[in-house]
Amino acid sequence: MSSKMQDGMNISFNKSLVTNELPSGDALKVRLGNWLLDNPVIPASGTFGYGYEFAELYDINCLGTFSFKGTTLEPRFGNPTPRIAECPAGIINSIGLQNPGVDAVINNELPRLKRCFSKQVIANVSGFSIHEYTEVAARFNECEQVGIIEVNISCPNVHNGGMSFGTDPKAAAEVTRAVKAVTTKPLILKLSPNVTNIVEIAKACEDAGADGISLINTMLGMRIDLHRRKPVIANVMGGFSGPAIFPIAVRMVYQVSQAVNIPVIGMGGVSSADDVIEMMLAGATAVEVGAANLVDPFACKNIIEALPKAMKKYKINNLNEIIGGAHNG
Repeated sequence: MSSKMQDGMNISFNKSLVTNELPSGDALKVRLGNWLLDNPVIPASGTFGYGYEFAELYDINCLGTFSFKGTTLEPRFGNPTPRIAECPAGIINSIGLQNPGVDAVINNELPRLKRCFSKQVIANVSGFSIHEYTEVAARFNECEQVGIIEVNISCPNVHNGGMSFGTDPKAAAEVTRAVKAVTTKPLILKLSPNVTNIVEIAKACEDAGADGISLINTMLGMRIDLHRRKPVIANVMGGFSGPAIFPIAVRMVYQVSQAVNIPVIGMGGVSSADDVIEMMLAGATAVEVGAANLVDPFACKNIIEALPKAMKKYKINNLNEIIGGAHNG
């Protein structure tokens, strides 16, 4: 567990383990840098829209916060269809960062969200050049509703042969430094698992000024239609997510959290309260839930409601106590 995450924390003894009470309140709160979350559960970007769609189903203020749909400088229609391929233990998507552009998000989506969500949100920033990343981040920096900027560096660099920013430590560091220079908000870098050494990428981001790391983004996957004998997805390959990648995500969160001294947000196949606890034991301060929202729109609500019972089952007084707990095992 990083020293930064521990600063200012007040972990009090929870009497729930010696009574029949379930852990509640402060026992579920986690500190993400200077941001205190009511609980560690965060719907992941691209799986929760702009929040208000889910607010029609339940009160989304129960969430720790959420990361809204990845945003680019200009509107993007996304990739050609079909974009989705189902798998036995997950889903492959090739949406292609479809979004209305940063100005429409700020002027239309965020005001609509404010009517149903009282907390600050995480702005997920995407780009195909350093200039695009900085322009989008700078505009979100002026938004009071945005508490953290999460930069998706899985995007291809159009000025460097299309290679993803997140596959090269120098490119990842360059994006980090550039965005850090235009924002006063905490900056989290979202890492791709499709690399040889994810620890090296994480450390490069930390050294360049990142305030946190989120991982993992989707794995690269593909399905073939046996009747047509062609790829199911029009773009051939896409991002594979869901329960099948959970052990890989846990491994990478474990490795990265030991190597950096900034908070880590874990994600990748999380679908239960037990998964949240496992991610936190691996070293995550908070946990993003992605594909599970596409299967069950109540997934995050159900996980939050199940957390106290899971904590009691595993004799956990306070979630802060278990962050990185497996490192000593």
